[in-house]
Formats: sequence, structure tokens, C-alpha cells
Amino acid sequence: MHLKLRRKSNRRPQRRGDERAERPCKPLIIDLLDKLDTGLHSALRLAADVHLLPEENYGEMSMLQKKVLIVDDSPAQVKLIQGYLEHEGYWLVGLNDPERVEEAIAVERPSVILLDVVMPKRNGFQVCRELKSHADFSAIPVILVTSKNTESDKYWGQQQGADGYVTKPFTREELLRAVRRFA
Repeated sequence: MHLKLRRKSNRRPQRRGDERAERPCKPLIIDLLDKLDTGLHSALRLAADVHLLPEENYGEMSMLQKKVLIVDDSPAQVKLIQGYLEHEGYWLVGLNDPERVEEAIAVERPSVILLDVVMPKRNGFQVCRELKSHADFSAIPVILVTSKNTESDKYWGQQQGADGYVTKPFTREELLRAVRRFA
């Protein structure tokens, strides 16, 4: 089902006897939302056009999407990574607070975690080590995304349990290759 509601036309209706006379649009939005079984209709406020995708396609799309948790203290870096991955069909969740990683994982259940190393309070190495030592989270692949690019940093990340390592600055292809490998 693809539905498009049109705005009221400012054109004058044609003569009364003409069968093609325009009828003004009725406020169908509320009626339509009441008929849909989405559970969200009371919170929605729609203004102009409404586009609905077929329910069966939406269900397939959401079931096929892999969820990626992006943990970085820089909102700009999270947005950059989201921009690289959003067109690839991943379900993206950004987090700027390394103290709330476990809580976010418990709620979101991601397929893969992209984790910065240099963060305040808790660095990415610590977070990775704690995740890999926790029985509920140890199976989730962790990819360190960091500016630390020496061989000793990569080795240390591997010792903490990281499954992948991407150094900043990275290209879209490098990031996608790492995510596709584990997601």
C-alpha cells in the first residue's frame, strides 16, 4: 500500500454539473491513523503528505537490518560513521557516554559495536576488556575505531579482545569492510 494524501487545492471548483469538479480533501489523516494498528497514532502529528510503505516490506526490512552500536565521545564522529553506514541498510545507534555502554547493549542488542579508544572516564580498551569478560556481551564483535595507529596499539587492542581495528582517518570503504566482516 502506498498512500499519498494531497493538500487542499486552491483552485476553484468547476461548474456544478461537471462530473470532474474537484472535491476538497477531507481530514483523513486522523481516520487513517485510527484504522492502522501501529500503536503510535496518538503521538503522531502530521502536517503535509503522508507516505506509508507496505507493512510486509517494512517487516522484512527491519528483520534483515543489522544493528550497529557506535560509541564515541565526539558527536561529530558518531554522525560521520552514521553517514557512512546508513545507506548500507544498518540500524544505527549512537552513544557518546562510555559509562553507559553495557546499558545500551542490554537494551539495543547490537550485532556489532564500533568503539573509540580515546574517551574520557573509560577508554575503549577498558570497555572492550570488560565487554569480552562479561558472559552476556562476549559474543558481540567489537571493532576499535581510533586514531591510535601504532602496531603496539593494535596488538593491545587484540589482547583486550577486539575483533577488528580501524584507524582514523578512515575511508568509507575501510569502515564498511570491517563492519561487513563482523555484522
